[in-house]
Amino acid sequence: MLTSVKFLENSPRFLFFTGKGGVGKTSVACATALALARRGKSVLLVSTDPASNVGQVFGLTIGNTVTPLRGVPGVSALEIDPEQAVAAYRERIIAPVRGLLPESELAGIAESLSGSCTTEIASFDEFTNLLADDGSYGEFDHIVFDTAPTGHTIRLLQLPGSWSDFLAAGKGDPSCLGPLSGLEKHKQVYAKAVQALTDPDRTRLVLVSRAQPSSLREIERTYLELNQIGIGSGYVVINGVLPEAVGDEALAQALRAREAAAIAAIPEAVAALPRDVLELKPGNMVGIPALESLFAATPGAAIAGGAAPVPGIDDAGIDDAPLAALVNEVELSGHGLVMCMGKGGVGKTTVAAAIAVALAKRGHAVHLTTTDPAAHLTETLHGSLPGLRVSRIDPEAAIQEYRSHVMDTKGRSLDVAERAALAEDLLSPCTDEVAVFRQFSRVVQESRRQFVVIDTAPTGHTLLLLDATGSYHREISRQVGATMGFVTPLMRLQDPAQTKVILVTLAETTPVLEAEELQDDLERAGIHPWAWVINNSIAAAHPELSFLRARAAGEMEQIARVRALTDRVALIPLLPEEPIGEERLSALTALSSQPA
Repeated sequence: MLTSVKFLENSPRFLFFTGKGGVGKTSVACATALALARRGKSVLLVSTDPASNVGQVFGLTIGNTVTPLRGVPGVSALEIDPEQAVAAYRERIIAPVRGLLPESELAGIAESLSGSCTTEIASFDEFTNLLADDGSYGEFDHIVFDTAPTGHTIRLLQLPGSWSDFLAAGKGDPSCLGPLSGLEKHKQVYAKAVQALTDPDRTRLVLVSRAQPSSLREIERTYLELNQIGIGSGYVVINGVLPEAVGDEALAQALRAREAAAIAAIPEAVAALPRDVLELKPGNMVGIPALESLFAATPGAAIAGGAAPVPGIDDAGIDDAPLAALVNEVELSGHGLVMCMGKGGVGKTTVAAAIAVALAKRGHAVHLTTTDPAAHLTETLHGSLPGLRVSRIDPEAAIQEYRSHVMDTKGRSLDVAERAALAEDLLSPCTDEVAVFRQFSRVVQESRRQFVVIDTAPTGHTLLLLDATGSYHREISRQVGATMGFVTPLMRLQDPAQTKVILVTLAETTPVLEAEELQDDLERAGIHPWAWVINNSIAAAHPELSFLRARAAGEMEQIARVRALTDRVALIPLLPEEPIGEERLSALTALSSQPA
């Protein structure tokens, strides 16, 4: 039986679901499509998320054509493949100049069209007709989108002036205006699509989160960003909250307390929005019966009942993958760069801090630097451990400094509309990475003499973009002199003897998919990840309660998937207490996976 779900009440034609990877927005979107169909509505479920697994959820192949779902009258699905969209989009831009420009310049153009901004713009270009052309998809009462475009992308589409002319005149070094130069549709089409997005009678924004501070901060950021283009209302869904009836095992009690504290401290901007809280289910959301249970209270028998034996949870393979084993290998070189990378919310800052503390306790000089705006690790560790120096790269300060520099130089001779275009481009995530890179590169050089551990680093796309243009190499050449040899940060990162990249993920479908994409991104830049860390693993905690053991069983497929990608894996168990502070961080590299 369905519980009352606020965001489904008086649903408009368009529903957009957004949130961080791994929060369950695909599951919520799919369950929404089913719930609307059960009300007799015809529904088109659309995904533009590169990490989406809509086809996997329903157990069938869904492509870029409208596909009716077997066994669910009234529901059809459409997956816009971001890679195909970007490839076609990139070809439209490069084809006219192929044969006219050197291959090196074509490579630079191609790389500039390989980032997240291009993916989002190309995907938005694909589904514009869904919003703007009622005739093509008029048969559907509702269109449910598995992901939403960011406010930044939508604002770019609203900018005045000619994007192509802006670029052709060489008036900036844009990260998103470059991708925009390939848009061929008339701006009025985009205006109509944006108008549909900002009309609350036609569109509803649903912000999906987990009961975690980082996830809740992300929906606040998204909501405030979309507010800037006129989306002033929204609904919050907090997904995957541990049911009260699970039991009183120490791990379950700690998780409930942690979730309650996060919900109580929900960011102010989204605190007053209508809110739904969905319980965590014992199994994965795969198949129609599972999806139809998402909005229903979990029966007590499913929570407290006995669980069948779960293969893999108690195998030696889980316990033989401690973080300490990776630290032992890192230590052998006596110095070097360790970069912990991953999507937000997977715990890369914690992993970086644990590695830094372990190396310092073994007598090494270590510099831990973080771009994490939540500076509790810096405050906890600063000056508390001999040999460990902790610093924080302030992303906001770096970004503001970079934006001001570009506006004062590149923007000096632009007119009002062109300055607006450049200023909007400088709000892109790609620009943020370039700005942080300027500070990041300063600490890379220190790894020649000591250990440097970085908890966030530029993606392979950012590194390649800088390298392809040659701007960074030329700048280094000017500084050291044309006759001297030099090593740029990218060259140092490509050297496995000097740099070890550790990808941090969770044992869940979307975080693993996103980490795979990050690995591919790095490989394009000639950087091969050295190891993977699976954080917060329920399986590695060896729970006793049947509900948690069922959740642990669901992790085994993803753990096996990671092990197929790399020969170095560490598993960190989900712990009753947050690993904050020197003592708890030290414990992460002291423990093999032990029961909580």
